[in-house]
Amino acid sequence: MTARLLLVRHGETVWHAENRYAGISDVALTERGFRQAEALAHWVRGRDVHAVACSPLSRARLTARPAADALGLVPEVVEDLREIDFGWGEGRTITEMEAEDPAAVRAFRADAEAGAFPGSEPPATAAARAAAALRGLAAAHPGRTVLVVAHNSLLRMALCALLGIPVGHYRQVFPRLDNAAVSEIEVAGERTALRSLNVPTGEARAATADGATTRGGESGS
Repeated sequence: MTARLLLVRHGETVWHAENRYAGISDVALTERGFRQAEALAHWVRGRDVHAVACSPLSRARLTARPAADALGLVPEVVEDLREIDFGWGEGRTITEMEAEDPAAVRAFRADAEAGAFPGSEPPATAAARAAAALRGLAAAHPGRTVLVVAHNSLLRMALCALLGIPVGHYRQVFPRLDNAAVSEIEVAGERTALRSLNVPTGEARAATADGATTRGGESGS
């Protein structure tokens, strides 16, 4: 049976304004990030959502919690939904990295898999674990809907793996996922269909309108 997965990037973090690559760093939500989490909770109320899953990183858990509370559910923490480790890029901005090694940044922008940052988790590995985690959630909830709160880069890589798109092109094909926005996929075994992408919810809509999330294409948070 087909499962619906509602994929959500966590709320805004304190590194968002500078577009620092958060990766596996446990970065705090901003006040806006908490508002986005509450807006997501308002959005899911009354919807037919049967389970909530999230990354173990606090920014994802804190975004998922209000929605889970609104649904009367306990979030399942899934280790393989953690963000990719960006290695050399952790905690840095693109501008900082370009100043140190412009060739490395050019390679990353051209192909994020072949030009992955030194010391990072290979994007293909991250995409495979995330896709397997999402397929596992779908298999555990056949015919049902699961809200999944994770991360900008990881979810884009997972979408590439699930839809048969080269993982190295994730930044070009999916320029960004906005904070607390929802992308819907249907999963049945090895088959995946993309139903919607980056649909804003409440505070996420306001953030998009004022430009606060338009810089996310360079962010790995």
